[in-house]
Amino acid sequence: MKKDMKKELLTKSPLALMFQLSIPAILGMIVIGLYPLMDGIFAGNIIGQTAMTACGVALPLTFFNTGTSTLLGVGSASILSRAMGKGDQETMDKIMGNLIYWVILFSTIITFGVILLAPYFLDLVGAEGEIKTLGVRYLRILFLGSIFVNFAQAANMVMRGEGLMKRAMSIMALGAVINIVLDPILMTVMGDYAIEGAAIATVIAQVVQAIITLHYFKQKSEYVKIGKVRREKDISKEMFSVGVSAMTMQIFLMIQQTILYKQAFQYGGENAGILMAATLRVYAFSFIPLWGMSQGLQPVVGANFGAKQYRRVKQAMKVFSVGGLVLAALFWLPAQLLTTPILSAFNVAPSIITEGANNFRIFFSVFMLYGIMVMSITFFQAIGDGKKAGTIVMLRQLILFIPAMVFLPKLFGANAVWWAEPVVDFIMITVGVIMQVKALSTMERVGSQV
Repeated sequence: MKKDMKKELLTKSPLALMFQLSIPAILGMIVIGLYPLMDGIFAGNIIGQTAMTACGVALPLTFFNTGTSTLLGVGSASILSRAMGKGDQETMDKIMGNLIYWVILFSTIITFGVILLAPYFLDLVGAEGEIKTLGVRYLRILFLGSIFVNFAQAANMVMRGEGLMKRAMSIMALGAVINIVLDPILMTVMGDYAIEGAAIATVIAQVVQAIITLHYFKQKSEYVKIGKVRREKDISKEMFSVGVSAMTMQIFLMIQQTILYKQAFQYGGENAGILMAATLRVYAFSFIPLWGMSQGLQPVVGANFGAKQYRRVKQAMKVFSVGGLVLAALFWLPAQLLTTPILSAFNVAPSIITEGANNFRIFFSVFMLYGIMVMSITFFQAIGDGKKAGTIVMLRQLILFIPAMVFLPKLFGANAVWWAEPVVDFIMITVGVIMQVKALSTMERVGSQV
């Protein structure tokens, strides 16, 4: 981190900070989103739509790794940004050693767990026959890279917490390029083992990212160094408190996608499952830039909250919420207007597209508002209020979503599989905005009394 980064976070206009910090982060997250998107496109066009669907139904299980890296990365980055605001170097010195300890522990458990339990998971989503067989083969290779992806992604979030958005983006971009280049090569040359080739391409990219990230923190970082690899009790407690809401959202995304696949197969058969696989690939790719923008928001809110500059926190939330609205619209419009070309990119059969195009549009109907929801969750994470962030996530992904997905299709038929989630999300966006406005009002009152 440049030495004037803290000063910029505390003094520069929120609009200028949004462009400075969020654009590199958005580009970096788009690059990350290319991993599953390109896996799906290449699998669909090189191996066939069955393989594309197999990769798709396997994808929810990868949220175990995404959840772990998000837990450790978001929690550590939140601690770092507030420590920066306070000038607490002692805390910053402990962050990376603690992070690596937990990466090693969680990754080992996840790797062996998935290798053993992959077939049972695919039974849960309703996958059968060749889709299930290919999915198991894909997962068992993919999860051999758990320790590398968890370290690379969690440490990358710490790097962003330093304010080094461009460096963080470039490392992720390199991994994505490696994955995209190797995907078609390995799928083609490995013949009958093409699905393993897709997984191997991803693992190689993750290994490269992890090595480069380790080198940065060992040799180049000015403020955050890798000390002793051990559990730091105080750091861990705060990291889990803040990061658990971010991790919970990832785990609930896994549950969400599992239920979506299960209901799609149950109410619409294999054709609906194929359409859902392509839809969720596009959905995930569209969602991830919003998290990129939120990673620009996190150090701005965290540093100013730590410095008790509450008025600037409110200004930042206004600017980033409008920015999130605009960014989400850039993905919402193509989903509504270019449905057929988007689904055709995954080699989905024309008959399935004709039958399901309207369901695809319905699924994306409230996506334009998602930027506001993501900024609300990030706001609470950045100020260290993991409880409220967790409340939003719990209501959206578990308490409202699961009953809606289970009962609405029974009451209204197969189409409800596609419109239940937008209804739930609209409710949660409204709740999140109300919670955020109340928190900012309280913050302003406290600030005026200081």
